[in-house]
Amino acid sequence: MPSLPLVDLSTIDLTAVAADAATVGRFNPQAGDMRMLDHIVWVSADGSRGLGVRFVRHDEFWIPGHIPGRPLLPGVLMIEAGAQLASFMQKNKYHREGFLGFTRCDDTVFRGQVVPGDTLYLAGQEVESTARRFISRVQGLVNGKIVFESTVTGMIM
Repeated sequence: MPSLPLVDLSTIDLTAVAADAATVGRFNPQAGDMRMLDHIVWVSADGSRGLGVRFVRHDEFWIPGHIPGRPLLPGVLMIEAGAQLASFMQKNKYHREGFLGFTRCDDTVFRGQVVPGDTLYLAGQEVESTARRFISRVQGLVNGKIVFESTVTGMIM
């Protein structure tokens, strides 16, 4: 049975920018082709849930090779985008310093395709957090439909 969205998109102003690209860059060290978040749309008042956005462009590095003639955003990049959202949320909520490394993903399911021109919304919800480690549920949504979901774990490196 498909999961419910972690965030009800109909209750959020999807044009809002809670953290712009420069702010995301101060929280997450990924840059260039490996920056998977364009900006953060919304973070809940308690910091446990958030929504980011990634505009899938027609000039991305993976397009010529991931599937010639029918480009599909690789699943591993979707998971990376979710992990980057989870890292942003942890650093924002707990004022954590240093690099938060992605250590595992569990219960990953792909439910749809993401293609150039799509807007991929990334929803995250904290599951557990300790001084060194965190676990978050993440989902990707395109046109209101869940295209992937996973549980990501990270830790301070």
